[in-house]
Amino acid sequence: MSERIIRMANQDDAEAILKIYEPYILNTVITFEYDKVPIPVFQERMNKVMSQFPWLVCCVDGMLVGYAYCSAHLERAAFAWDCECSVYIAEEFKRKGIASALYDAMFSLISKQGYYNIYALICVPNESSVALHIKHGFTEIGTYNNTAYKLGEWRHLLIMEKRLQIFQGEPKQIIPIHQLEKRIINEILMIGIYCLRAR
Repeated sequence: MSERIIRMANQDDAEAILKIYEPYILNTVITFEYDKVPIPVFQERMNKVMSQFPWLVCCVDGMLVGYAYCSAHLERAAFAWDCECSVYIAEEFKRKGIASALYDAMFSLISKQGYYNIYALICVPNESSVALHIKHGFTEIGTYNNTAYKLGEWRHLLIMEKRLQIFQGEPKQIIPIHQLEKRIINEILMIGIYCLRAR
């Protein structure tokens, strides 16, 4: 049986992550980027995300096969309790429960940090992505019609939302991921690994 782990990403993962991401850029409308991203630029993106949010990777027998992260949803101060989520899996490792395991762990971490809302932005039609997010408690809240042009067509963007906390009173300040207790992070990752291996 293969060895599967989920862990926090680091800068040394950038090249392996880009190897997964680049086919999505060049061949799909999953992301609205057009061009390959240089490794130093991508590392800067990772640094910005990882200063506040979890960025998780899944490795199978030492090979990085998928990743997920959260990032800021909107910039103004009053949106501080919202975030967006993204998940990407190498083609040959899709439909093996990896995206779900990464999401389970990431959403647990985000909840512990104090976030209230997670948003997923999905270019539709994309039945598998919509089904994945429904499975994880997301609901459809709207669509940006013809909002992007890629691969020869105008594209629609579906907005899905997941709520994590009870909306009552003033929210507490968000805890950056690097300030969350290591014990909590490790426990959540271990549960994610257990669930991944059980699939």
